[in-house]
Amino acid sequence: MRTERLETVFETLRARGEAALIAYITAGDPSLERLPDILRLLQDAGVDMVEVGFPFSDPLADGPVIQAAMHRALQAGTTLPRVLETVAAVSPTLHTPLIAFTYYNPVQRYGLGRFAQEAVAAGFTACLMTDLPPDEADEWLSHARQHGLQPIFLLTPTSTTERIRLVAERGQGFIYCVSRTGVTGARDQLPPDLPELIQRIRQHTTLPIAVGFGVSKPDHVRQIAQIADGAVVGSQLVQYLHEFADSPHWQAAIGDYLRGLKAATRR
Repeated sequence: MRTERLETVFETLRARGEAALIAYITAGDPSLERLPDILRLLQDAGVDMVEVGFPFSDPLADGPVIQAAMHRALQAGTTLPRVLETVAAVSPTLHTPLIAFTYYNPVQRYGLGRFAQEAVAAGFTACLMTDLPPDEADEWLSHARQHGLQPIFLLTPTSTTERIRLVAERGQGFIYCVSRTGVTGARDQLPPDLPELIQRIRQHTTLPIAVGFGVSKPDHVRQIAQIADGAVVGSQLVQYLHEFADSPHWQAAIGDYLRGLKAATRR
């Protein structure tokens, strides 16, 4: 299992003339038993990092596709401890860094320190807690840093200069740049003001910047690779995992989609 910091992965990719392809999946959809196969498929298809979503009943930042996936996962009995257990079993066979993608409530209930410790033990390198702002993250940061779990924070088009500086100061791994206001979901085009937003963030940090929300096509990834360090693809991948769940060709279909996205990261 790869253990180096995420910044190192970005440096390696930059030296090869590539941006990072970061894939989001919802653990437990279509089933928790299939999670190891999905993670191996993502790695084999060239994905550079994987965000593993922990299902939550009120995923406010997520659009209808991921909301539905989380609902299906919860209905099937997926729990936070079971996700950790499943990832721990497969992570020794992976070299792709894993990022825990979660909301604050389930982690708070589980125990901040307990989660940080067990996430690292399971093989996670970093954690993105989508609804925890950096100015309210003192307790979480102390536990994350104690156990070596890199904390990632979000910035949006409405983020103030003060918030950008705070995220740059408190975050590690990379800064997750939300391309547009609103929730996750595939879109036809990237926002025209995205380059300006990236430029504004770069004025205050040397951390890599990855762009997510609305990223679903090779052309999107190609555009992002010119201005940022990584592209995050989520909703479209989650939709395909659902659509092809019962197909004997699910691995071939999704592998082709991901390889097309990865090819677009070359600068």
